[in-house]
Amino acid sequence: MDQLESAYDVVVVGGGAAGLNAGLMLGRARRSVLVVDAGTPRNAPADAVHGLFAREGTRPAELLERGRHEVRTYGGEVVAGEVVTVERAGDGFAIGLADGRETRARRLLVTSGLVDELPDVPGLRERWGRDVVHCPYCHGWEVRDRAIGVVGSNPMAVHGALLWRQWSDDVVLFRHTAPDLTDDQAEQLAARGVRVVEEPIAEVVVENDRIVGVRLADGQVVAREILAVGTRMVARAGFLAGLGLVPEEHPTGMGEFVPADPMGRSSVPGVWLAGNVTELHAQVGAAAAGGAFAAAQLNMDLVADDTARAVELRRRQLLADA
Repeated sequence: MDQLESAYDVVVVGGGAAGLNAGLMLGRARRSVLVVDAGTPRNAPADAVHGLFAREGTRPAELLERGRHEVRTYGGEVVAGEVVTVERAGDGFAIGLADGRETRARRLLVTSGLVDELPDVPGLRERWGRDVVHCPYCHGWEVRDRAIGVVGSNPMAVHGALLWRQWSDDVVLFRHTAPDLTDDQAEQLAARGVRVVEEPIAEVVVENDRIVGVRLADGQVVAREILAVGTRMVARAGFLAGLGLVPEEHPTGMGEFVPADPMGRSSVPGVWLAGNVTELHAQVGAAAAGGAFAAAQLNMDLVADDTARAVELRRRQLLADA
């Protein structure tokens, strides 16, 4: 088990794209930085990262390993562990890990990501990341021209069905628990050739380790090869409760997030946010960019603090020498 220093300039909670890119930036800024990685990346079930310039098709595990190496190259520390408590300690923070390790930080950068909550349909979770997908920009090319079923579970169901229609002309919207369609929505789906099934889904039908369809509540089976779901995205932020920082319902109704201002600052002084914990829809590239930007803003905040301390020290020395 890696030993921790007693204190760091910055502790980054989360070792995904946002956290590692932040750690890289902070290390290059000559900050003492610790990245704590719980080892539960959102994209773990995926075979490859897509839509990321110059890294298209890279395995998620490989991308993260490269990132950890790069952070360490610049003096940053990356350790496995789960942060369970954060409390105010003087003008900084006391951080506690599940295994009992503790440390302190002048600033905290939260990049802990989110959890995808799937619709309550038997068989859906087991196929997650394989033939159950959620993002057309992440998976659309790989499932193009196949029989796609969109599982409706929220007000964005029609939006999702119309979006997936870009990748296949065989798309069925299972309304399931989504709201009733408006006349305009029904017209739009009909115009795009998207069939709508009103009967709720009872279960996913799998044969020979692949989805072959869904069984409806009335027993009918509708053949499908791929199921697209709109997950409820919930920020991983329970450890921030001691600071009074709790997730809020996202304006889109798609889940819970921890708000941050455009610079990445939270409502708690000294706590910054980046990646999916505050930007629910951010893909790998956007999360990494968010981590880099927040790190730069956070470093400038520390520069201002260092400067204020230096000015105060200089004044005391001048007074002492007078």
